[in-house]
Amino acid sequence: MQRLVSVGMLAALLLGALASPSGVTAGSAARQAAPATAAHAADGASIDSILSATYDVISGPAGKKRDWDRFRALFAPGARLIPTGPRKEGGVESRVVDVEGYIERSAKYFEGNGFYEREVARHTDSFGQIAQVFSTYESRHKADDATPFVRGINSFQLMNDGKRWWIVTIFWQGEGAGAEIPEKYLTGKN
Repeated sequence: MQRLVSVGMLAALLLGALASPSGVTAGSAARQAAPATAAHAADGASIDSILSATYDVISGPAGKKRDWDRFRALFAPGARLIPTGPRKEGGVESRVVDVEGYIERSAKYFEGNGFYEREVARHTDSFGQIAQVFSTYESRHKADDATPFVRGINSFQLMNDGKRWWIVTIFWQGEGAGAEIPEKYLTGKN
């Protein structure tokens, strides 16, 4: 399998393109203060359905406009997406972006390039109304590519408000450069 540096192309794009030091601006925080739009009826029904919807909405061929309203509806107000990857000068960093910031920085890439991400394994821990899910992913440029161009782990933090599940955070890192996915995260779904 061809391996890239520590994070997939999209994560590198996000890490390099974020203008403010934290990646979150006052304006972007205000954008997320309003309740999320209505989701597809089943998207928040279970942990499985919200993760499936996340992978579904970002995946597709070059030229396909993603359903960003559906994407927005998966996230709780104030939710964050946090790619982690290598710094140009060495070491590792994480950058924080809100949902609108992610869309602004990703839409053009997704529409100009084929991008298919799918879950290959899952480890879930939950308590009460919260869950932490390590979702091991593979990313491909075409749905039928024999090998992924990157693998990694999406760490989802989820909350159930008594009616449905919401994504609070997605914190992720791609495999490579000293960060190999442990075997326990490559098999099974629990």
